[in-house]
Amino acid sequence: MASAGGADAASNAASDEEAAAAKGGGRGAAEPPGPYHRQPMYNWQATKSSLQERFTFLFNNELLSDVRFVVGKDRTAQRIPAHRFVLAAGSAVFDAMFNGGMATTSAEIELPDVEPAAFLALLRFLYSDEVQIGPETVMTTLYTAKKYAVPALEAHCVEFLTKHLRADNAFMLLTQARLFDEPQLATLCLETIDKSTLDAISAEGFTDIDIDTLCAVLERDTLSIRESRLFGAVVRWAEAECQRQQLIVTVDNKQKVLGKAVSLIRFPLMTIEEFAAGPAQSGILSDREVVNLFLHFTVNPKPRVEYIDRPRCCLRGKECSINRFQQVESRWGYSGTSDRIRFTVNRRISIVGFGLYGSIHGPTDYQVNIQIIEYEKNQTLGQNDTGFSCDGTANTFRVMFKEAIEILPNICYTACATLKGPDSHYGTKGLKKVQHETPTACKTCFFFFSSPGNNNGTSVEDGQIPEIIFYT
Repeated sequence: MASAGGADAASNAASDEEAAAAKGGGRGAAEPPGPYHRQPMYNWQATKSSLQERFTFLFNNELLSDVRFVVGKDRTAQRIPAHRFVLAAGSAVFDAMFNGGMATTSAEIELPDVEPAAFLALLRFLYSDEVQIGPETVMTTLYTAKKYAVPALEAHCVEFLTKHLRADNAFMLLTQARLFDEPQLATLCLETIDKSTLDAISAEGFTDIDIDTLCAVLERDTLSIRESRLFGAVVRWAEAECQRQQLIVTVDNKQKVLGKAVSLIRFPLMTIEEFAAGPAQSGILSDREVVNLFLHFTVNPKPRVEYIDRPRCCLRGKECSINRFQQVESRWGYSGTSDRIRFTVNRRISIVGFGLYGSIHGPTDYQVNIQIIEYEKNQTLGQNDTGFSCDGTANTFRVMFKEAIEILPNICYTACATLKGPDSHYGTKGLKKVQHETPTACKTCFFFFSSPGNNNGTSVEDGQIPEIIFYT
């Protein structure tokens, strides 16, 4: 009976101590007279049925503690008790701190660069495997987990961020992912920006990104936004950056802070009206660049411009192409009539351009209008007035649409190309069916048909438009 009564007393005492420890965040919240002062607790272990419960009880508790951390700065700093063995068992950084060749013997360690809430989240995880993070603490907890080499907690933080990733916070999280060297999170942020580019650049966090992050985004082929809107967002970013650098918001200063980012804007993808209404009047470009781009839109041969004209097609994977001819001959003439070929495909694809034949007379420039028309509805789905330079060989030369054009299975489309220039090469021994197979064994089958009516002579058997460039 006496034994049972002693156990009950011990249990009650342990419960009282537990309550006292829990109140105000444990004994670490109080200021005992000495660094390791604590009241003895008899047989508290008997109330804990598992190792996890025992170690969880020691979390943020002076009981058996042998080190203290002063975490944070100034008035926000907190003194937090801990146990060297537990910390060393969970973190190589703490192990080196306490047991390495340069081990500290100090009973109190200052951590001014760590937030108290994040440090407590780290300790809670090391003592109990419990994850306690939220929107306000996840970034500081991620920083602390990386600082003390606790990859399991780091992974929980990244998972939390991934679940809460949206278009309106994608740029903020992308900046943090790059700062903390989290490539998986950065990739997910970029994919979100690709899918919802307009929403992402309209969010407040867009203008807060650094120049390297801005350039990383502008380099992408997969943004889903018109280039004129993207340019407007870049100008907004430049104005915000001027203010961050305490510069007067002038054209010269916007040019200065943008630097190489200007060269990543794809001005040739704009319509001439979009260019005239925005970039041409912005002052961001020099007068010479404005003139050259206007000439690029309106004349042939086109002057060379330093800007990318590859479409931002918001497509993933690799570019594919098919060639419907088995042989190349010469000569094919042009009189202002379109070359046309009808086709269907067996699966959904996105066409981004054509490969066209060039001159038989050596290096030459061509002016060309390319179109894709839905045959039954006679509806133009996409077109581009542009030009290309050829080198006189029998090769094909890429001519791209400004935006990807979605092609649906088993619907008939007409590919059109109206060229102005000298006689060119042309294809012969054409195929009615051309099959493209990807490494994943996905087959894309094109079926070709001659296009009646106003046609420059192109047919299934011979003519122009040898290549179709697409993404699956």
